[in-house]
Amino acid sequence: MSLNNTPKGERLHIGIFGRRNAGKSSIINALTNQDIAIVSSVLGTTTDPVYKAMELLPVGPVMIIDTPGIDDEGELGAERVKASYRVLNKCDIALVVIDGVDKSDEDIKLIEKIKEKDIPFVIAYNKCDSGNITCDDGVCVSAKEKINIDLLREEIVKLANVEKPDKKIVGDLINAGDMVLLVVPVDSAAPKGRLILPQQQTIRDILDSDSIAVVAKEDKVKEAVLKYSPDLVICDSQIFGKVKNDVPENIPLTSFSILFARYKGDLDANLKGIERLDNLKDGDTVLVSEGCTHHRQCGDIGTVKMPAWIKKHTGCDIGFEFTQGGEFPENLSKYALVVHCGGCMLNEKEMKYRIACSEDSGVPVVNYGMAIAHMNGILERSLKPLKLK
Repeated sequence: MSLNNTPKGERLHIGIFGRRNAGKSSIINALTNQDIAIVSSVLGTTTDPVYKAMELLPVGPVMIIDTPGIDDEGELGAERVKASYRVLNKCDIALVVIDGVDKSDEDIKLIEKIKEKDIPFVIAYNKCDSGNITCDDGVCVSAKEKINIDLLREEIVKLANVEKPDKKIVGDLINAGDMVLLVVPVDSAAPKGRLILPQQQTIRDILDSDSIAVVAKEDKVKEAVLKYSPDLVICDSQIFGKVKNDVPENIPLTSFSILFARYKGDLDANLKGIERLDNLKDGDTVLVSEGCTHHRQCGDIGTVKMPAWIKKHTGCDIGFEFTQGGEFPENLSKYALVVHCGGCMLNEKEMKYRIACSEDSGVPVVNYGMAIAHMNGILERSLKPLKLK
């Protein structure tokens, strides 16, 4: 990721939904003034959700998601329809495109589903150039003739500008002028020449808070603590075991992953996962899920370290399954516990959807950082900085 690009997880996600040939891709091109979506009269041109990161003025950085038609047919078509509906779980705003001269039951079903999920939405009745159409609950547009496209964009902007809490990763836990020490491992798993996304975002949040960020490797923690007397130490969860011994008890200590559990997830839900972690038994299966699709390496945290730590902590014969990226089961009933990464590549909507899926299945979920802190005997200490204010 370029340091100048807005991360995927921080972009407003706008999903475009509708039947085949309602004009979804044409609407996207008209809204963005770019040919970013393939347009064809052939039914089912869009066969998978297509994600496009871009700037939509005056909204700013967005993720546009073009979806397959919700009326697709056949066995493969049914899977495409499911894929479209799954996109709702990560949408901040839904744009429903309806053929203005041919509204159908599928359109009504889609709108009801969006309302059920409490997603802000706007309806675009396309093809208004084809004749008189009624659109009392939406905007009459023509993607072909560029009619009322600006009006449609204004409606999207209104939804995007609904006031939301100004959430911080760490900025609300520190004061201007505070010294924050970030402990960053530089090992075989670290990307060459750059910091990983949570580290970048946390540093920026510290700077935005008029505080001071100092970055050190794990073998320089003692030296950095003596030299800078930090007001807070944030480390990679994987090195909690070492860092806890190098940071005096009077200095607050937490991890990037725990901060992201608060920023995008649900701390209370994660605490329930801690309880389950302590009560795993022989034969249980744990799902380890990550929101990114990084290349697995020797000593990978998700597939190697986490299972080993959990087996050592519980002393039980536990089975493990793994998911990456956008893959996440809707039905989790086969699992005893879900262990999830910090979700830096997911937006808040999707992270909370995954937690809700776990709760609906009666399966607790726990964040990487909180699980690792607990297994190192410092969960209470690592959570204290989150309650300073």
